[in-house]
Amino acid sequence: MSNKEIALQLINQIPDYKLGYAIAYLQGLTADDMADDNFCMGLLNDYENATDKGEFVSFDEALRMCGVQANAIQD
Repeated sequence: MSNKEIALQLINQIPDYKLGYAIAYLQGLTADDMADDNFCMGLLNDYENATDKGEFVSFDEALRMCGVQANAIQD
């Protein structure tokens, strides 16, 4: 039995309410790098054109806001 036949057999055993997980995974496997790059560029463009970005917070400031010390997360 080929891998494709095994995969189809397994897909046929997945309940309908779980098929979305399989579809999302299979879409990820079949996506090419260019589509992924285009998606990421779209996210970046959306962010850059957003009017409600808020203000920049440095990593150190974010640590302080969360009550975390940098040396505590390095280990």
